[in-house]
Amino acid sequence: MRLRPASGLELHDLDVPDPGLLPFAAGSFDAVGPLSRADFPHRHSFYELVYVTAGGGTHVIDLVEHRIQPPTLYAVLPGQVHRWSGAGRLDGWVLLFNEDFLHRHPEDLALLRALAGGPAVRPEGREHREILGLLRELTAEHEAGLDGAVGVLQALLHVLLVRALRVAHGGGGAAVPRAAGHPLAARFTRMITDADRADRSVLAIARELGVSTGYLHEVVKEATGRTPARLVREQQTLEAKHLLTTTDMTVRQVSAAAGFSDPAYFCRFFRREVGRTPGEFREQAS
Repeated sequence: MRLRPASGLELHDLDVPDPGLLPFAAGSFDAVGPLSRADFPHRHSFYELVYVTAGGGTHVIDLVEHRIQPPTLYAVLPGQVHRWSGAGRLDGWVLLFNEDFLHRHPEDLALLRALAGGPAVRPEGREHREILGLLRELTAEHEAGLDGAVGVLQALLHVLLVRALRVAHGGGGAAVPRAAGHPLAARFTRMITDADRADRSVLAIARELGVSTGYLHEVVKEATGRTPARLVREQQTLEAKHLLTTTDMTVRQVSAAAGFSDPAYFCRFFRREVGRTPGEFREQAS
C-alpha cells in the first residue's frame, strides 16, 4: 500500500506489484504489512475485509468503537475512517481490493455495504471453519498466481461475502434491497465519499452522472433507504467530526474540507445535525 494525504487524514491506496492483476491483496496481518494494524485514523480508497482470529483492544470505524472479540469479520468501505486502538497480539486475515475487482459480481457491492452497516459478524463452529477455509483458499490462490486466478478469486470472494452475511443475520441470509446493486447508487456513494470533491450537491452529482435529480433520488432511496440529500449531509457531518477530533485544523479549514464555502453556514449546519457547535464538539471529544 502507499499513502497520500487527503483532508488532514492519511488516505491509503492499494498498490500491487504485478500490473497484470486487478488490484487485490490477501494474507495475514504480518504478510500485508504494519499498516494493516495502523493505530492512527486513516481512510482507504479500496475495500478491506478483516477476519480477526486473535487479539484484544478496540477497532474504531467512523468514530464507533467495536471491542475486538475474535473471531470477528469487519468490512471497511472506501472513505470510512478507521484505526486499531490498544490492539494487542492482533492476528488474522486481511483482504484488500478495489471496485474493479467486483465487476463479475456487481451485487457484491450491496453485500459489502450490508456487512459494513450491519451487526458484527462473529461465526462459531462450522461457520468459523468455513470462513477460515475460504480465506486460506483465497490466499493460496492469490499467492500461486496461476492462469485464471482472477476469476477464481472473484468467485471465492463472492462466496465469502454471501456466507458472512448469512452469519450476520442468524444463518438465514438477509434481504438485500432490489436496487442495492444498481451501479448508479454505487457511483453516487463513491462520489460523495471522495474527500477531494469540491461540489457534493445532489444537482451537481446528478448532472455529472447524466441523470435527473428525480431519478437519482428514486434509485438511491430504494438502494439505501435514505435520500441522496440525507446521505450527503451524513457524509459531510461525519467528515467534519473526524477532522475536528483527529486533526488540529481550524474550523474554517474543516469547513472547507467538508465541502462548505461559508464557515458560518457550516457552523449552523453542524449545530443542526449534531446539536453542538464545532468548537463544543471538539472540546467535549478531547
